[in-house]
Amino acid sequence: MHELIEHVDICIIGGSIAGNYLSYLLSNKDLKITVIEEHGEIGRPFQCAGIVSKKLSHLIGLPTSIVLNRVKIARLFSPAGNHVRLSGDEEPYIIDRIALDKLFYEKNLKNPRITYHLKEKFKRFSYLMETNQERILITTSKRKIIAKMLVGCDGPLSSVAKQLGVQNKILFASQIRINGHFNQNEASMYFNPKWKELFGYVVPEGNNVFRIGVASTSKPLQKLKIFLKTINVEFEKKIDQQGGIIPYGVMKKVAFDNILLLGDSACQVKATTGGGIIMLLTAARHAAFCIYTCMQFNDFSKSMIKNYYEKPCLATIGKQLKLHFMIRTILENFNKKDFQVFFQILKVKKIEDQISFYGDMDFPREIIFQLLKNKTFIRFILRFLLKNPLIFLKLIKTILY
Repeated sequence: MHELIEHVDICIIGGSIAGNYLSYLLSNKDLKITVIEEHGEIGRPFQCAGIVSKKLSHLIGLPTSIVLNRVKIARLFSPAGNHVRLSGDEEPYIIDRIALDKLFYEKNLKNPRITYHLKEKFKRFSYLMETNQERILITTSKRKIIAKMLVGCDGPLSSVAKQLGVQNKILFASQIRINGHFNQNEASMYFNPKWKELFGYVVPEGNNVFRIGVASTSKPLQKLKIFLKTINVEFEKKIDQQGGIIPYGVMKKVAFDNILLLGDSACQVKATTGGGIIMLLTAARHAAFCIYTCMQFNDFSKSMIKNYYEKPCLATIGKQLKLHFMIRTILENFNKKDFQVFFQILKVKKIEDQISFYGDMDFPREIIFQLLKNKTFIRFILRFLLKNPLIFLKLIKTILY
């Protein structure tokens, strides 16, 4: 079955945006790259709410055809129905996620040094010595590949990460697309202890089509139907339905001998929203520089990859991902009364204006700094933590991790 043996510089497992963008960044480096993708079509199955900050256009050349809509307002709802209205100059994109995944894939197809194997499943890897150099032997469902470096971009349930002893906690997401009469310029987030790990959302795709979903550790479809009733939407009138898995936590170890993890497999995802495109694109740039440096020095050791990939990731997106996780840790432990008081503080103290002005959906450090100047907000958080000392200990552990 494995009579085919390929020799490559880099083997990338996973052909979504992470693997495709990394391949593209390395496409001018005279490296032989193979990408293994288990699905038959890049970008499918579609599993994303598709809301991304405008930083996306600064990171990549974003074709206008991929942008389906822009959101000018974010409205946050408490379990009691109170809401906070946020606006500013962020105006995130609602994107065609399938088209985004295909964007760099189609560019890469023009490069003879980059090869894609679709409908092919990664099975395992092992180390071997070849001409006194340690290499990676990758076994797939159709072939064997010998590579200098292996990159795991194979999602939240990454088989590469699992073999390395890294296992992500996960959330299950359920989403429908539906014709509706919500505000097309507004994205809404509904907080509720019933789906405490994230929130219910209504995202305007454009042309009166809306993406509505929830994510939780269990029974996402059941919770989605409960959520739909609260916003007067009939499940049976859906256009179509999607499900997905979201990694949940903070970025763990991502550097190993001859191997690095990128994207969902590395938990490079915001715990506040479940989004990770900006984070993984940023990490991919670090990964590309690291890989090229390893090739130049012919050094693929864990220490080399840690210095040129893991440490830069931790110093940039890693700190922000910790903040996202700390925010989520607090929110997921709010009860209905906590949410009620919290939303009252946001309204009365005009904190929503500060969030609109300083808010950044990817990098929350500045807004956290501003909120910590507000005495009412500080008193509320301190009282909450005193009532929940285990939460306080979890936050400390996150900081020290």
